[in-house]
Amino acid sequence: MSYNEMLKGKKAIITGGVRGIGYAIADAFAQAGADLLLTTTREPESSSAELEHLRSFGGKVIALKLNVSDNAEVSALLPKAVEELGGVDILVNNAGITRDGLLLRMSEADWDDVLRVDLKSAFNTVQAVLPKMFRQKSGSIINISSVVGVRGNAGQCNYAAAKAGLIGFSNSLSKEMGPRGIRCNCIAPGFIMTQMTEKIPENIVEEWKNRISLRRPGQPEDVAKVALFLASDLSSYVTGQVINCCGGMIG
Repeated sequence: MSYNEMLKGKKAIITGGVRGIGYAIADAFAQAGADLLLTTTREPESSSAELEHLRSFGGKVIALKLNVSDNAEVSALLPKAVEELGGVDILVNNAGITRDGLLLRMSEADWDDVLRVDLKSAFNTVQAVLPKMFRQKSGSIINISSVVGVRGNAGQCNYAAAKAGLIGFSNSLSKEMGPRGIRCNCIAPGFIMTQMTEKIPENIVEEWKNRISLRRPGQPEDVAKVALFLASDLSSYVTGQVINCCGGMIG
């Protein structure tokens, strides 16, 4: 599918951008003409094939090994990378992990790890790039939440708390930064087929599919299309919103 240079000349940062939903968003943005800065927890060389594919669309693509949950590391490295990219117009906070388990048996480490990676990382990255957006009086911040953050889910108290926190964070940020022309929205994916979900037993997958109006799990590209809308001028009057990308899994 051609995205007709919807983001031509735009500079986008995507955390966790070399696999899963993050990579699908990067692919859509690259096709739409954006230059990209992708953060990863691995050495960029391990994703050389993916990066070369993104570069084939003609834009600049930078991969940065960065622990987005570490405020000091983000504060030191991300502004430098933004200068190398040439600016920042779009930030997608996609990095996330799960440490599922019933709260009765959940360790403090599993709680802290998920809150740090899935929620605090958004604070770190937004605070690092916001001065640039503030000065240019424009920008689109997209935080990848989850339907679990909207409705909750047994065995995922830590994940639900982090993803619900992203929604509150985004709504508040949209009110703070709206007068400066900076928009902030959330996407809440439902059951999306990624490396994180492909290990789920088939009987559980079938049970979940029956709860989805469209009777199929989503693909990363489904989320990427929503992100492209929120990143582009098509959503110029949209801020402080949560878009459920779940095939009707929740109403």
